[in-house]
Parts: sequence; C-alpha cells; structure tokens
Amino acid sequence: MGSSDGSIGQLFGWLGRRGQGSADATEGEQQPNGSAAPLFDQARRDLLDEITAFLLRHRLDVTPDNLAVAHGALSGANPGLARQIERRVRDGLDVTQTWLDEAAATEVARSRDLDVDSLLVKIENLVDNYSRNTSVARDATAEYNEKLEHHVAELVEVEETGQIISDLAQLAKAMLERSRQLEVDMRRSEDEAESLRRSLAKAKRDAEVDHLTGLPNRRAFETVLESEYREARAAVEPLVVAFCDIDHFKRVNDNHGHDVGDRVLRVIGEALSAVSNDKCHVARHGGEEFVMLFRGSTAAEAKASLDTIRERMAERRLVSRTTDEPIGQVTFSAGVADVFDFGDPRAALKAADDALYAAKEGGRNQVLVAEKPV
Repeated sequence: MGSSDGSIGQLFGWLGRRGQGSADATEGEQQPNGSAAPLFDQARRDLLDEITAFLLRHRLDVTPDNLAVAHGALSGANPGLARQIERRVRDGLDVTQTWLDEAAATEVARSRDLDVDSLLVKIENLVDNYSRNTSVARDATAEYNEKLEHHVAELVEVEETGQIISDLAQLAKAMLERSRQLEVDMRRSEDEAESLRRSLAKAKRDAEVDHLTGLPNRRAFETVLESEYREARAAVEPLVVAFCDIDHFKRVNDNHGHDVGDRVLRVIGEALSAVSNDKCHVARHGGEEFVMLFRGSTAAEAKASLDTIRERMAERRLVSRTTDEPIGQVTFSAGVADVFDFGDPRAALKAADDALYAAKEGGRNQVLVAEKPV
C-alpha cells in the first residue's frame, strides 16, 4: 500500500499537485519563494484540472500514456498535437483513443524527422571537414613527393658516394613509392567523401518531398517559412500564409476509391503550384490540406490569386480514368493571414487555419482573410 501511495504521489507531483494528505512540502523539498508560491500552485492546479476535464470529457482512460499526451497538449509542450485536437473538436468529431494514439504518433514522428534533419546537417559538416582536410593532406603529400623525387634523382646521379649513399637512395625510393600510394589513397577518399555528400544531399531532398504530389512536404515548408520570415522582416516586405483544404474530400474517397482521391490531390496540387515561384511557395501540409506562402504580396492579393485558382477548379468536371464515372465538381476552401499582423509565424498559421474553418462553416468553396487582431 505504501508503494502505491508513493507512485500516486509521484504522479500528482509530476502534474503539479499533491495527493490528499500531502499538501505540505516534503522534508528538504524547495518551494517557490515569496508571493510567487501561490501563483505557481494555482497554475499547477489549473493545469491538472484541465487534464482531468480533458480525459473525462472524451472518456479516455487514466493511463500514463494518456496523462503524458494530455500534459503535452495542454501545457504547451506539444503545440502540434494541441492544434490537431483543437481542429478535431472544432469539427465536431470525437477524440477517441485510436485517433489520439495516431495523432500523438504523428507528432512523435515529426519530432524525429526534425532530429534526423539536425543529424543530417551534422553529418554534412563532418563530411565537408573531412573532404577539406583530405584535400589539404593530399596537396601536402604531392608537394612532398616532388621534393623527395628531386632528392632521389640527385642521390642516384652521385657515383662516388659509395654504398651508404646507394642504400639511402634505395630507402628514399621506397619512401617515395609509399608516399605516392598514400596520395592515391587520399584522392580516392576525397572522391568517396564527395560521393557521400551527394548521397546525403539527395536523401535530404527526398525527405522533404511529398511523393504523391511531388510538392514540398510540411517539414520543408516550415524551413522555408522560417527563412522567408527573417528575410521579409529585414526587407520590410509583406508576407502572407494560406491554408487550402479540399471540400468534401472524404466523399470522393468513399464514392470513388483512394486512387481517385490521390488523383484529386495531385490535380489540386498542380493547380496551386501553377502560381509557385521564388516569391510563392506551395507545400502539402498533410491529408487533403495544402499550405502556401506569398512573399511580397498583401493578403488581398493572395486572396485574389487563390480565388482565381479556385474558380478555375470549380469549372472543371473530373472523370475517373478507371471507370469513366464522373467525379463531378471539385472545390477547395482557403484561409489567408498576413504574417506580420500577428505575433509570430505560428500565430499567423493558426489565424489562417481559423479563417479556413470559417470558410468551411460558411458554405465552402471560398477564400477568407483572417482579421487583424485588435
């Protein structure tokens, strides 16, 4: 019983609240000093109440995994998962155990992808350093070979030096041969390093591409967003982000199959990428959702561009290639936000996502601009 009470106490301590009967600090445990202590305690109680309400509201079991997932989403430690949950609830869908496990796994995979990116950068740096060092060593060896070869020639030409000089000449020849072999080995290593660098560059490119549409994926887009945000802010240029989501995409998959659904994704991707250039970036964000970044365009200009694409798509009537059955009209909704109207790019992404949801709620097949916060 004592060990059970200890485990529960540790659990509540991790969540920021102590179990009943242990409200006071244990011996030797430090508490926040001064008037800040009640604020810390209240914040932890509020977080625990939110976690409890979340689990009860969605009828989720009180397990270590669910507690950890809820803590990450509600404490701000896992904003990606919080955003997924928010959209799920907003769409009126249940946060089931199966869905929560898949959503949490997606965020874990995304975090691992970021770790892989960091590792690739470190490997690239190591390969670059190795290649440079090998090149320098090879050049030094080649210079040494030239000088050694010159001295060997001088020793061979001297006839009166006797046996000692002759032996030295043979030794120098052997050293020269080994040095030449070392130079060949270094050149081979340099070539291998260059081949490895090309392979790493290809692997990195492949990891940033959505293979269904051929567009950059979410990870690649986030890298572009960070760099474009810094450059646009320094150049005092407008920067706009937009989310686009295919209307009734589930209906397409259910009625015509996933192969047709994949084709619809490619068609929408091609339509959006038609305006892509060095000032406009398009990526598949996941599922039936695409994300765009407009540099040098206002929110109104980005909306006009998306409206043109949307109207052209609405006029098309797609047909299944396998069954010749009409797919019908395919439309999309979009939300647009001026990045510099909000505190940071993440806040702008959320604002664009909210505008997209409003467009869906308002009847779909439309583009809405997020309002500037007061």
